[in-house]
Amino acid sequence: MPLLLRPISFILSAIHYLLFGLILVVFHVLQWLALHLGGYTAHKKVVDGLNLCTLLNMLVIGARPTLQNTQNLPLGRPIIFVSNHQSLYDIPGVGWFFRKHHVKYVSKKSLGSGIPAISYNLKHGGSVLIDRKKPQEAVRALQRFGQYIAKNNYAVLIFPEGTRSKDGKPRRFRKKGLKSLIEHTPNALTVPITINNSWKLLKNGPLQMPLGVRVTWLVHPPMEITPDNFEEQFGLLEKTITDAIIAPE
Repeated sequence: MPLLLRPISFILSAIHYLLFGLILVVFHVLQWLALHLGGYTAHKKVVDGLNLCTLLNMLVIGARPTLQNTQNLPLGRPIIFVSNHQSLYDIPGVGWFFRKHHVKYVSKKSLGSGIPAISYNLKHGGSVLIDRKKPQEAVRALQRFGQYIAKNNYAVLIFPEGTRSKDGKPRRFRKKGLKSLIEHTPNALTVPITINNSWKLLKNGPLQMPLGVRVTWLVHPPMEITPDNFEEQFGLLEKTITDAIIAPE
């Protein structure tokens, strides 16, 4: 980052995080009220607002969240979104851009507490929290979750890498979680997504966010993956996603 831009970056980064904290606190309260007074439908609308505000807050640092999608994804059918993972900013993008599909998440158990708004949504919004140290328990949780997604024709977002790539280079995809979802989500359509450049937002540390980064969510053609063809299709799925990742500079 040019030396002259660093003070500007520091100021805008600080404003970004202050607004982000405010968004989390406000939407935590709104979620609680919505869920208790209006049930699932009201809570879902509040979560949509949370995702939108999180994306709009990226504009403070000049970031440009952009959806690249030419696919006509069906409503009324369960969808499994499979994506690479570069930062926490990946999640609200999928949640907002595909809000009509009622996106839920496969998340690690530790995120289910301690984070205003985010933890509340993970615990009460229909997502699944898994403990990676207890694989058998995690598999059972994914089985129940897949049945829930299938019954309601919702969508789920899963990151097969398991954790974020801090330098943009994809990690090896893991099969087990995705395979379990596909086995227990009948008729689900698998949709690959490639996320680019969100890792750059934190490459200099939280208080030196680069300005003007274009973060993109690229949607690839859907795939009909079933338990019978999973092994042969998994490699193609991973290649489709990772081949579209922009190589780090």
